[in-house]
Amino acid sequence: MAFVQLAEGELHYQFDGPVDAPVLVLSNSLGTDLHMWDAQIPAFIEHFRVLRFDTRGHGQSLVTPGPYSIEQLGYDVLALLDALHIERAHFCGLSMGGLIGQWLGINAGHRLNKLVVCNTAAKIGDPSVWNPRIETVLRDGPAAMVALRDASIARWFTADFAEANPTTAKKITDMLAATSPEGYAANCAAVRDADFRDQLSSIKVPLLVIAGTEDTVTPPSGGHFIQEHVQGAEYAGFYAAHLSNVQAGAAFSERVLAFLSNH
Repeated sequence: MAFVQLAEGELHYQFDGPVDAPVLVLSNSLGTDLHMWDAQIPAFIEHFRVLRFDTRGHGQSLVTPGPYSIEQLGYDVLALLDALHIERAHFCGLSMGGLIGQWLGINAGHRLNKLVVCNTAAKIGDPSVWNPRIETVLRDGPAAMVALRDASIARWFTADFAEANPTTAKKITDMLAATSPEGYAANCAAVRDADFRDQLSSIKVPLLVIAGTEDTVTPPSGGHFIQEHVQGAEYAGFYAAHLSNVQAGAAFSERVLAFLSNH
């Protein structure tokens, strides 16, 4: 496994694809790890050197005391790029990863070639959603993560997909149960506090917004809001719940590749 040393600990990352190809960074959702992108890798590495990482508090990466902020997580991405001597890259993030992508587009657009944000919004939920979850996870620890895993299937996938693909659904939702409770709660706070509604217009890099038509966590309306406030932004919707990259699979990958490859 590969790690980059940050000031407070190690950030876990993985490279796939030819070393001389343009770099595409993939950023995971809240409660998953870099393997949430496994379905995309075969298609993506035909065109890109894919850089995946576990967001702070997730997977094999550092878990530091919370709460975190999206700004902090964005600086982690910049530190990763700096450590790997990557001046510019494409960036694709889903949900929380989409918030990180928005922050990068607003604050570090000079480091991006193109940006894809999926199943996200300029503001996701409100404190009445996040605070009870944070309190429960910090109180009950691993037991709360298991309960969240069991509840997440209905949020992350449509019922027909989960029923037809139980192994895939289990693989992804098991990531949630394996997530550090402290790291998860700290990242919940980062999502809770993020609000880019008044800053979106400063994103100048080419942007693709992807939404799931059945997503109750970040409904299509949030994706349309981003598209409408970023000049020239494109929009794509897929029949999917919250994890459109998993549920839409090849169609998702093809749309992202078409956007990134279009000069």
